[in-house]
Amino acid sequence: MPLPQLDRILSIEPGKSVRGAKSLSLAEDYLQDHFPRFPVMPGVLMLESLFQAGAWLLRVSDDFAKPLIELREAKGIKYQGFVAPGDRLEVELSIAKQEGDRFVLKGSGSIDGRTAVTGRLVLERVELATAREASGPYESYVREELRRQWRLLAPPPVA
Repeated sequence: MPLPQLDRILSIEPGKSVRGAKSLSLAEDYLQDHFPRFPVMPGVLMLESLFQAGAWLLRVSDDFAKPLIELREAKGIKYQGFVAPGDRLEVELSIAKQEGDRFVLKGSGSIDGRTAVTGRLVLERVELATAREASGPYESYVREELRRQWRLLAPPPVA
């Protein structure tokens, strides 16, 4: 089951940085168990918000040429606050280093200016055919589906 952890991309500078947001609702299924009397976003989903924003940055930066992005490492992740229902987690990531299709991104997430999570992610762009041993129509479908999702998340164009 997919767990989208971004509601909106607030800004993006292809090849450099991205800002996104996730508004936490009490309707999120996982909050029933995490925790019943003190519902908070699990740390791993805060990390997932960072990953999803970073993945969009890499996809947009190469115009979806290699749309499959894999998390290779999460380094130095520090949780410094809770995300509760009604909060909006804003994530920011910037590319710190690139070696071929492997990227180190420095990221953070905050609520009303208070830091909730920080760390570095190592992401890699992967050829669809290499990753799934499939090509042709499948690649086109995945690329177009991700473009459709991007249009829903992306900030409106500047007039």
